[in-house]
Amino acid sequence: MRPASVESVNAVLPSALRSFDPRQVPVVGIDAALPAVAPARFDARALRARFATPPAWVPELRREPRLTDRVPAQAAVLVPIVMREEPTVLLTERTTHLSTHSGQVAFPGGRVDPEDANIAAAALREAWEEVGLSAEYIEVLGCLPTYTTVTSFIVTPVVALVRPDFELNINPYEVAAAFEVPLAHLMNPANHRRHALVGEDLKSREWFSMPYQDGPHERYVWGATAGMLRNLYRFLSA
Repeated sequence: MRPASVESVNAVLPSALRSFDPRQVPVVGIDAALPAVAPARFDARALRARFATPPAWVPELRREPRLTDRVPAQAAVLVPIVMREEPTVLLTERTTHLSTHSGQVAFPGGRVDPEDANIAAAALREAWEEVGLSAEYIEVLGCLPTYTTVTSFIVTPVVALVRPDFELNINPYEVAAAFEVPLAHLMNPANHRRHALVGEDLKSREWFSMPYQDGPHERYVWGATAGMLRNLYRFLSA
């Protein structure tokens, strides 16, 4: 396994804002009035059918405010739905020693390399490099619309089913932990918090967070990762 890139495409902040703590930004709304996705839609057959014949729908989030002058780059992330009795989504937490975006929750993913055959191949490669998730356990369903981050990555989320008998081999330099969050939790808008930020040094921004209490750990899903999950919610609920 070769070393994974240390630059996270899931991260929501450029290096100039490293000290920013999203947990301190007020919650301005919770979308509890929206319906949760019905559990029947989490079945493997239902998910395959949804991607094979997509409904008419509109992604809610496509682009974050641009906070860097870097040249835009294509990237891919894997949205791994683990097909347990109650399906989950596999996510990672970045190591705290990294100079940018340390400790943030992210999908496995990264920049598309010239050697990658396609977007899905890039997502599968990154999942292998970051957490040792082998492609033999993965069934790619399809892609969601691109999501452009503040760091100018044009990210394609590649949604896939994952057999639950996999074993991970985490890259310890980049990934502090890999964990799973119930898909039902992430697809329930009662758990989608809206945040707003206005400040002299920052452009006004709004974003979602989807915190999940995993035993003693709070898994704080927010920013680009939460935005792509919100689009998945819109896709599955359409």
